[in-house]
Amino acid sequence: MTAALLAVLPVPSPHDSGVRDIATLSARFAYLTMCLTLAWGVLSATGWIRRVTGHEALRGGHVVLAVFSLATGVVHGLSYLFLDDESFGVLALLIPFAGGGSARHAAGVVGLELFIAVSVTAALGRRVNSRRVNGRGWQRFHQLGYFAVGLLAIHSWLGASANGNLAAVWLGGITVLTPAVVLTALRVLPPRALVRLGLLDDGDVRAEPVRISVDDKKCHSYAICQAEAPQVFQLQGDGQLRYLRKPGAKQMPLVQAAARACPMRAIHLQGTGQ
Repeated sequence: MTAALLAVLPVPSPHDSGVRDIATLSARFAYLTMCLTLAWGVLSATGWIRRVTGHEALRGGHVVLAVFSLATGVVHGLSYLFLDDESFGVLALLIPFAGGGSARHAAGVVGLELFIAVSVTAALGRRVNSRRVNGRGWQRFHQLGYFAVGLLAIHSWLGASANGNLAAVWLGGITVLTPAVVLTALRVLPPRALVRLGLLDDGDVRAEPVRISVDDKKCHSYAICQAEAPQVFQLQGDGQLRYLRKPGAKQMPLVQAAARACPMRAIHLQGTGQ
């Protein structure tokens, strides 16, 4: 009976075993750096790193993590093309559900392709003349990276479960995924909720007037400030940024969030003690 089963079940070749080991290792590195990319991006974009350490966040670290995540993710996907059993084809790696692929593979395909698109457009957004593009639209598209990371996390956990590695990656997976999820949740909370949590300064309790100034040489019109405080900052069709120089006290949590989120640190607040 046992001999008959062994005769029926194909024995994986040493070549395929090596390829699958490469796929597994690259997947784990991609998962780790992907979660770190998300967490670092939130911390640097909001300025929370600067608030805690007193130093400017190194946004280059976010780029390095994103590039490493993409590289290892691409290696993970391409490695399956080198299997001798030909269980994966090019279409299966590019098109969800192609060749009868499962929902797990579809989540990985869509997540990786969206992650690549977000990374490429983010890089282009810094190079293209910002006055000729809709900065707010680029920023909104960049936020789809949260959705991409979610799909890739689902793919990773389902893959670990299907391959019998769930127990091995459980602790590490939870350890790096939890901070990313918590930071993402804090990122989308209203500024007033963050004030109550002590993560933002309570600007509306200050009695002294506050004045806003924007360094035009540093401003690249990404419209992130408009996303944070739309009643104070408005990016015009010609790329010019218009803003209230003396916002009301109720707007201060939003204004301070916008100043922290500005990637170029072009917004300066006078009279806040900052």
